[in-house]
Amino acid sequence: MKLSSFDRAKIDTSDDGLFYEKPRYVNHLSTSFRNRLTNLYSEYLCNHYVILDLMSSWVSHLPTNNKYKKVIGHGMNKSELSANNRLDTFWLQNFNKNQNMPIEDSSIDAGLIVAGWQYLQYPENISLELSRIIKSESLLIISFTNRAFWTKSPNIWTNSSEGKRVEYVQSVLSDNGWKVDQVIKEKTYDKKLFGLYSSESDPFFSVIAKNNKSNN
Repeated sequence: MKLSSFDRAKIDTSDDGLFYEKPRYVNHLSTSFRNRLTNLYSEYLCNHYVILDLMSSWVSHLPTNNKYKKVIGHGMNKSELSANNRLDTFWLQNFNKNQNMPIEDSSIDAGLIVAGWQYLQYPENISLELSRIIKSESLLIISFTNRAFWTKSPNIWTNSSEGKRVEYVQSVLSDNGWKVDQVIKEKTYDKKLFGLYSSESDPFFSVIAKNNKSNN
């Protein structure tokens, strides 16, 4: 998939570092979405994995009862990442300026991006870089809903329907060394009034892919 300059453009053209300068200690995703994501991670992530949690924050969605070999975090706000007690180490980087990651080749067992892909202006480069650092046949899990800081999302995201966003993620991955194994599209529901009834909450989308290095 080839993105145009219009596709990559966004409303707020100010430096992303300024936007993320102050920490936001809030949950950007609903409880039901977060629970579904944690269950998904429980299904796919093994204890011996080295995990890369990209575009992370102060909240971890990893299962609390699992201890992984190492969890490496990335984000844009040092205070938020310092508050995330599941991260063994982390670094700060603006992926819209530089897509090269300070990580060795084939050193990661699983890469995770949740509610982050929608801010990438150069997702092709990120996908290629991830295919370099994630082991062959190992996982990349990209999850998102219909929320975003819309002024910071490129036009390719803001101008697309929910279904088209899923197709967009799949297309970029397939074109850059990844084999899409599974696509999840689900509704989630939050319990209300002491669990007596439920109401529809954030939709859950996840694209799960394996690193197909042989085709790189």
